[in-house]
Amino acid sequence: MSVAATRRLTTAQALVRFLAAQYTERDGVRHRLIAGTWGIFGHGNVAGLGQALVEYRETMPYHQGRNEQAMVHAAVGHARQLDRLSAQAVTTSIGPGATNLVTGAALATINRLPVLLLPGDYFASHAADPLLQQLEHPVEADVSVNDALRPVSRYFDRINRPEALLASALKAMRVLTDPAETGAVTLALPQDVQAEAYDWPEEFFADRIWRVRRPAPDPAELADAVRLIRSAARPLIVAGGGVHHSEAEGALKTLVDATGIPVASTQAGKGALRHDHPADLGGIGHTGTAVSDELARTADLVIGVGTRYSDFTTASGTLFQRPDVRFLNLNITAFDAHKLAAGTLVCDARAGLTALAEALPGHRVDAAYETEYRAGKARWEETVEAVFRADDDGAVPTQTQVLGALDAVVGDEDVVINAAGSLPGDLHKLWRARSPRQYHLEYGYSCMGYEIPAALGVQQAAPGTPVWALVGDGTYLMNPTEIVTAVQENLPVKLVLVQNHGYASIGGLSESVGAERFGTDYRHRVADGSFTGAPLPVDLAANAASLGMDVLRARTVRELREALVTARASTRPTCVYVETAPPSAALPAEAWWDVPVAEVSAREAATGARKAYERAVADRRHHL
Repeated sequence: MSVAATRRLTTAQALVRFLAAQYTERDGVRHRLIAGTWGIFGHGNVAGLGQALVEYRETMPYHQGRNEQAMVHAAVGHARQLDRLSAQAVTTSIGPGATNLVTGAALATINRLPVLLLPGDYFASHAADPLLQQLEHPVEADVSVNDALRPVSRYFDRINRPEALLASALKAMRVLTDPAETGAVTLALPQDVQAEAYDWPEEFFADRIWRVRRPAPDPAELADAVRLIRSAARPLIVAGGGVHHSEAEGALKTLVDATGIPVASTQAGKGALRHDHPADLGGIGHTGTAVSDELARTADLVIGVGTRYSDFTTASGTLFQRPDVRFLNLNITAFDAHKLAAGTLVCDARAGLTALAEALPGHRVDAAYETEYRAGKARWEETVEAVFRADDDGAVPTQTQVLGALDAVVGDEDVVINAAGSLPGDLHKLWRARSPRQYHLEYGYSCMGYEIPAALGVQQAAPGTPVWALVGDGTYLMNPTEIVTAVQENLPVKLVLVQNHGYASIGGLSESVGAERFGTDYRHRVADGSFTGAPLPVDLAANAASLGMDVLRARTVRELREALVTARASTRPTCVYVETAPPSAALPAEAWWDVPVAEVSAREAATGARKAYERAVADRRHHL
């Protein structure tokens, strides 16, 4: 009997070797599963994973981060750009390095995007106890700060023995490549186990292909879905991120071209159809377009494709108002498919849309309905043109004019990234997406500080593609440090830094709910404790320059246009800095959003806001 071949490596070395040999495959196209590893080293990982990454630096690319949360954001941006078929790993020390992963992990899991987290951990042997940065729990000795990652991870394990990695690594890869279950995967690595040697079976390091499946719809569910669509007079498709993740944009277009059913999109789904397709109505919900929300209120069938129906999409349960409205949800997860008491089509988005198109030969919505929504689309396009237009090129631009200037510069291949503040609302209403990957909004977690590091991940995934991070001053102050990494790795990301001296989005919300914009301006404190004095003497453009970016200051609409053209052509990380004029009131919300208002107050602003709240909440429906 022959003895199975083994290789003696440390646990960290074995993990890196294993990760370098993992691949995904969908539709015959193969991708490397773990394309690289981001890392910040400390005593919890430098001698283990740090040494292993040096040992195998030719097979596992390493990227140096500046902030642990930002490294996860970069990895998420990379995964989204590549349709979840490729991911990146992130390694940190124990203690604050590990706990800094929690926000990024939550973002990844909420958005159903794969990232592999490899935080260091305490000594499994407890030989050094407590060690530096270890959390001591008086009655649970096996608890560490990494346990904070459990609720925000789709899979979690602590590798307390080298051989435990054999099973756990395979389980981790399964979750990363599962289209229904993916998200953050955490393998906590005690630092003594990282450095411990073990005789690993050679089979562990063989190339392994993880096929990303496209489950087909159940025939009975498909037949029910076809009956629902054929019986509907005013159907509306709500396209979510699942359309992009499954590369189903072509299948959606085929179905829409054949049936004439209009499409509204969530933040994650925008770009599922090109903006100039006659059936594309733009965003839906609280930040949606007038035409989308008007049709949603009168739709008799809402067909959700790859959406999880957040409160922004449903206007907190107030948007779909027709008494007899029904729902049909096509989703790869049964959890999302059953929302709103819908009829279900649990399958891959491309497979499901293709099956629907084949099962609906000759079916088309009434011509009057097409005429109605096309007229609404034309009216909204006039609104977009009006807020994008600047009649005076020498004036200070508004935020919407900044978007208009960028709209005039980008090509079909450019990627525009944003996540939080007032920009997501303007972008969802106004941006004219030219390709499936152009519109990159992280709105599942709406995490301030996502944009700059995500731009790095997207740029790594799509070299040669112009990548724009749109950032307000509030978001910039949260997390600008990955600019240094962009400079170090020669990633020519383009940063549009909009300075409006405060939290514009939350300031407007604060005013609407009776909180009187308290604490939302970046201004000097005055005698009564409020922040209504002069703007602070903060120069964010100088800060970006000090971190290594080329900076172009634009003071007028004309200068802004010129700066954007220059930035797009640049081969270096470049920032376009613009201070905007106060926003106009041209773009009010087209649908409500539930933010509960103080039920009692001595201040008039709050009592007035409460009355408006009670009027709005009365329209909420429970779809059963």
